[in-house]
Amino acid sequence: MARILNVNNLEKSYSSGSKQLKVLQDISFNVEERETFAIVGPSGSGKTTLLGLCAGLDRPDSGEISLCGTNINLLNEDQRAVLRNKKVGFVFQDFQLLQTLTALENVSVPLELQGEKHASVTARDLLEKVGLGDRLHHYPSQLSGGEQQRVAVARAFSNRPDILFADEPTGNLDAITGEKVEQLLFDLNKELGTTLVIVTHDIELAQKTRKILRLKGGKIVSKDISAS
Repeated sequence: MARILNVNNLEKSYSSGSKQLKVLQDISFNVEERETFAIVGPSGSGKTTLLGLCAGLDRPDSGEISLCGTNINLLNEDQRAVLRNKKVGFVFQDFQLLQTLTALENVSVPLELQGEKHASVTARDLLEKVGLGDRLHHYPSQLSGGEQQRVAVARAFSNRPDILFADEPTGNLDAITGEKVEQLLFDLNKELGTTLVIVTHDIELAQKTRKILRLKGGKIVSKDISAS
């Protein structure tokens, strides 16, 4: 199976006053197509920074990242944005829905902006898949946290991404609702063949993925094959 994400010798620092704060050191790993992959570690271990680098939202100080067969180090901002729009989906902890749009519009508008002719039909189908067929015309304020995250999941899969990055996707949800959203991510991963990369502090969620990368203090402490 082909690699969809390849990370080699990644380093990242940020300025903190007069000091340089090393956030990631010598990070190397790869993710296969259609795989489920978790990045875990305590707060401050560099998980979210690593996710942003892998998705081309930020640039490393050194090291290489190949995403969907493209060395993103060589791309400018606009080229990376095009790659993300075509190949990448995102789910965030805080949903990031537009409050003035309905559930249907939150999923269909990004598709319309990309020139999708049947955006509304695609959005409706996805919202039905995530169990929100009767909530199409509700605004985010009229939806529960779990329902908002399901809208966000539908939006993330709307462009049929090759890879989906989920940053603490159940972090703002209660345990039961969180489990439903988790199952949704794994079901869509199987159904649509999308590679799933999850950043989480939840070990139980991580153990549902095929591979687990553990970070501590910006360094890899282990790479595990999950028993699940």
